[in-house]
Amino acid sequence: MSVVLSIVGWVLFSFAVLAGLFLDLLGLFGNWVILAAVGAAWVATGFEHFSLGALIVLAVLATVGEVLEFVGADIGAKRFGAGKGSTWTVLAGCVLGGIAGTPLFPIMGTLLGACVGAFIGAVAYEFVVMERRSGGIAWTGFGAALGKIAGMLAKLAIGCVMVGVAAISY
Repeated sequence: MSVVLSIVGWVLFSFAVLAGLFLDLLGLFGNWVILAAVGAAWVATGFEHFSLGALIVLAVLATVGEVLEFVGADIGAKRFGAGKGSTWTVLAGCVLGGIAGTPLFPIMGTLLGACVGAFIGAVAYEFVVMERRSGGIAWTGFGAALGKIAGMLAKLAIGCVMVGVAAISY
């Protein structure tokens, strides 16, 4: 019976890790799911596999992934000409866009909504606060959307590194 439970446990662990990577691709909390799966496996195996040190490294990596995703849209907007104060409107646009997009298209709506929200946040800042009226504000919004995508891909890459760290620490 214990062999069956082991197999079921490791299958569930694998599904959790894959779900975490999929959630990263959508800009959600996938790295935290990976960390939780490794922590649960560590406890379930009687602290035989993985280690506290590995969990700490995974927690640091998950935090770095969140920070990269969080600032990606802002960096993209600034590279495409956004004003210095655009950070909060771009980030608010990401969050509000993700929330608004989720009910419309439950999985992809979060991703698309966050990108559109970053675009709108950057454009709104440039138009209202900076009083720019040229076509350059659309370019700034495009940079914010690209930065959001780059941030999500960086978070996914961190998730893949987390899987590698877990495999090495096994």
